[in-house]
Amino acid sequence: MKTKILEFLHGLILYDYILFGSIFFIFILLIILAILFRKKVGFAIFLVLLAFAMFFVGPIVGYIELHKYLFKNSTKVIEQKKLQFVKAIVLKGSLLNESKFDFKLCKVTANVYKNSKNKYKNYIYRLKPIKKMSIDLDNINKGESRKFKMIIEPFTYPKDYNISLEAECK
Repeated sequence: MKTKILEFLHGLILYDYILFGSIFFIFILLIILAILFRKKVGFAIFLVLLAFAMFFVGPIVGYIELHKYLFKNSTKVIEQKKLQFVKAIVLKGSLLNESKFDFKLCKVTANVYKNSKNKYKNYIYRLKPIKKMSIDLDNINKGESRKFKMIIEPFTYPKDYNISLEAECK
């Protein structure tokens, strides 16, 4: 747990500090407004509740949305092939840098999950993949598309399956 927290703190960028600082500033501002409007009890309580909701939910939602915007990318499965003599899947895909920044590191993750004709079951199956594999891609410039190949092993699921790709870049 300590290493994950330290890794998160070392991975923060300038925009994250600006986001967290502005949320803290708005929190203080709303608390001061609640003190100024203390004679209007209902409005003051609303401001305090809004301040604490923003203080706890704002950094989480803000961090996620900020990184979606700053490090926008798209992944695509080009080809997938289940090998016959080895218990593995060969997956070929591509990663496109759609942001305005160069990526230093991208962690591409492939999730293999069960497939069903029922759309609700498919949604539940996506929450718990059968197999999950990741690879790291380095130095992807803005606008560049990088093709990659990954091997998902051991893979022994005999029925129908689907594969999804996602990438987290910095």
